[in-house]
Amino acid sequence: MITPFTLASLPVTPWKNGAGETREIVSIPSADAPFLWRASIATLGQDGPFSLFPGVDRVIMLLGGSGLWLRGDDLLHRLEPGVPWAFPGEWPLASEGVTGPGLDFNVMTQRSRARAQVTIATSALRPGAEGIAYVLNGHWQLAGNHCSPASGIWWQGETPGELVPHSEEASLLLAEIRRHDERTDRSADE
Repeated sequence: MITPFTLASLPVTPWKNGAGETREIVSIPSADAPFLWRASIATLGQDGPFSLFPGVDRVIMLLGGSGLWLRGDDLLHRLEPGVPWAFPGEWPLASEGVTGPGLDFNVMTQRSRARAQVTIATSALRPGAEGIAYVLNGHWQLAGNHCSPASGIWWQGETPGELVPHSEEASLLLAEIRRHDERTDRSADE
């Protein structure tokens, strides 16, 4: 399944703490957890705590706004636009230094079942069987869809083929999901 989307078309859900809102791109269900993997774009409106997600790995990347600090137990990390950062979902983190509304991309995976890799692409590529491509700059051809900034596709179960830039300044956020191979995981434990 390949599904195109635009940022403007995604439903908006306010955060419980009032510090921002989320636009969910996709949530792939799991029989034993709320999701196998989930991706969203959030609007950060003010400083505040992150929700805890035990057993989940997260990757966050600022899409706009100025950089900010993430503070946790014995941790202070500077988050800059365009630089993905991975962390365990059970880490108690809070954002500091939010100076205005900014956007961030967030992908979460059940640690025992999958992992996400987030990169920025500027040239043609062929991704794997599950993931998200979101246009940051320029124009791209994504699985037969002409996409401009703030639009993209997500896919599962089939590859979208070659993702091709159509302008010199084109850049794309690519989040590839790799499910753990149970046979490999079992043999590693033996």
